[in-house]
Amino acid sequence: MTENTEKTALVTGASRGLGNAVAYELATKGYHVIAVGRTTGALEELDDRIQAAGGSATLAPMDVTLDEAMMHLCRSIHDRWGGLDVWAHAAIHAAPLSPAGHIAQKDWEKSLAVNTRAVGRLIGFVEPLLLARQGQAIFFEDDRAGQKFFGAYGASKAAGMALAHSWKAETEKTGPKVHILAPAPMATATRARFFPGEDRNVLASPAEEAKRLLAGII
Repeated sequence: MTENTEKTALVTGASRGLGNAVAYELATKGYHVIAVGRTTGALEELDDRIQAAGGSATLAPMDVTLDEAMMHLCRSIHDRWGGLDVWAHAAIHAAPLSPAGHIAQKDWEKSLAVNTRAVGRLIGFVEPLLLARQGQAIFFEDDRAGQKFFGAYGASKAAGMALAHSWKAETEKTGPKVHILAPAPMATATRARFFPGEDRNVLASPAEEAKRLLAGII
């Protein structure tokens, strides 16, 4: 059987914001994008834009916290393409701002599920796919740990990034290559929830940041 050499990129959290822009940017650079997100309509709009730009995508409307679904997706990627060239992880849960002593249990649990646990599980699922192609992983920093009212988001995001940093250190010599990038403040829905009165005109667009951050990597 002929080996499938099509360049592939898995983007988790591709429905909106930076993940959406990264998926589009990768598609315009010749990658077939497997776009994961929970909002089917947003993924379909992304697919329309990618096709209009001459690219291609496979839509995977699913929740990154569901192990069985993500394992099935990774198996399907292996069976069809044999591996991944890029994994960009942008899935995030932005819990409402709250004093640490008043975080709602459902917000705390969801923050941990998306921002921490899913990162650890996905690293294990995706690593073999990246190794098969000498691929690379991309994570995005947003350090809010210790800031007032950011308890749920800051703690869970920091824990997820700690996993990514450990993986990066562990794979320096063996691969896959792990990049941890720091986006500039962007005009996204997530940031609007955190800073509702902010002047969005002074913020970078996700599309601009996707181009800047991926330059030199892809």
